[in-house]
Amino acid sequence: MSHRTIEERIPQVVFACVRNGGRSVAARVLTEHYAQGRVIALSAGTQPGEHIHAEVAEVLERLGLDTSREQPKHLTTEMVAGSDLAITLGCGEECPYVPGVTYRDWPVDDPGGQDEPTVRRILADLDTRVRALLGELAPDLVLAPSVLAPD
Repeated sequence: MSHRTIEERIPQVVFACVRNGGRSVAARVLTEHYAQGRVIALSAGTQPGEHIHAEVAEVLERLGLDTSREQPKHLTTEMVAGSDLAITLGCGEECPYVPGVTYRDWPVDDPGGQDEPTVRRILADLDTRVRALLGELAPDLVLAPSVLAPD
């Protein structure tokens, strides 16, 4: 028998919005990029759309982040219950409440239908928030430089 106790559990965060086409997807993709497997990130919506916003996917792809597997999903109580943290991005009281899960609201603008500079500004806001969150969830993780850092 090894001297190690229970293996360190990987924290899970769910990013929730209404359509699951912009903010929550971007936050999930950014978290996955920086976390290097140290944090599990999910995204879902209370009323998921058919696909992620093209303008968001375009900017993320230009930043070198793959969005090809992103498909809007319906937010379930089980998803929230399996997470340590639920970050709400505009779904507020529509998000299922699960006792014991920590909720935080990120008041971030909706990038859907916006021009590229606006989408980039919103992604920069999410990038800053995600990097701070990872500093909290995985304090010893060395973060790669921001994908939105100036060249």
